[in-house]
Amino acid sequence: MKKQNVRTLSLILCMFSYLLVGAAVFDALESESEGSRKRVLEQKRSEMKRKYSFSEEDYREIERLILQAEPHRAGRQWKFAGSFYFAITVITTIGYGHAAPGTDAGKVFCMFYAVLGIPLTLVMFQSLGERMNTFMRHLLSRAKRCLGFRRTEVSMENMVLVGFLSCLGTLCVGAAAFSHFEGWTFFHAYYYCFITLTTIGFGDFVALQKKGDLQEKTPYVAFSFMYILLGLTVIGAFLNLVVLQSSLGKSPRVRPHLACSQFVANGASRNCFKEPRPICHGHRGGVKFPAIFSPVLCLRRLIVSNSLHSVHVTLP
Repeated sequence: MKKQNVRTLSLILCMFSYLLVGAAVFDALESESEGSRKRVLEQKRSEMKRKYSFSEEDYREIERLILQAEPHRAGRQWKFAGSFYFAITVITTIGYGHAAPGTDAGKVFCMFYAVLGIPLTLVMFQSLGERMNTFMRHLLSRAKRCLGFRRTEVSMENMVLVGFLSCLGTLCVGAAAFSHFEGWTFFHAYYYCFITLTTIGFGDFVALQKKGDLQEKTPYVAFSFMYILLGLTVIGAFLNLVVLQSSLGKSPRVRPHLACSQFVANGASRNCFKEPRPICHGHRGGVKFPAIFSPVLCLRRLIVSNSLHSVHVTLP
């Protein structure tokens, strides 16, 4: 218990240290640029007020009107296509902020919709990620067999590497597509894909917000929706593997249950029970269980182990 407390405290200190480092770096990178942009904005604002004889109150009113009109550039946000887009950002917790319910009834429904939709989405992406890991593990095993490797078992390191390459490919494909459709630079499109698929969702870049896109470009709308959902699956599967690999590599309490953990991460593959036979041998209390129950016993051991040392295999 003391070791667990020390580990938890260490993680808390690491997180706050990471936050402090991030704050210092962002301060150094963005603060001066923000001041420059603010001075330019104030200068343009003064010029407009002089040119058109705006009072301060008139300027504020125009500013409010422009901000209210901004969400409508892409067309009707609350027709079916726009509502579907909004629903995706709610249940995936992306939350761009490009649109928000304007009625009290819409806000109430949004809260209930999120309470049910977010857990459902997490479970769905977890299941899809496991199926994807199983498929990739099968492909890697077959590739090793075709290339003449003597050991065809796929290690966790192999899975993490393939997951990383899959994420990189997904981001690059999305960046190429969105840079074409939106007119962004490749870097800005890549940034948009990364911020979206990690569910950060700043909202500084949002697809489908040019005039009439939601109503007039149906193929592009369908591609955007499918890309977000598929990309979240790929990124989520990779992050699950990274978290699991980190826990297995650093924790002496979890390392003995490597086979059971691989069972969860790799989608119940039989091969993960081949090497560590002494751990998941299908015996309990002197009674030998059939081999088919081995995964169940391994999963039970993993759950018991997690009560001493948590291993989280969920989306961020």
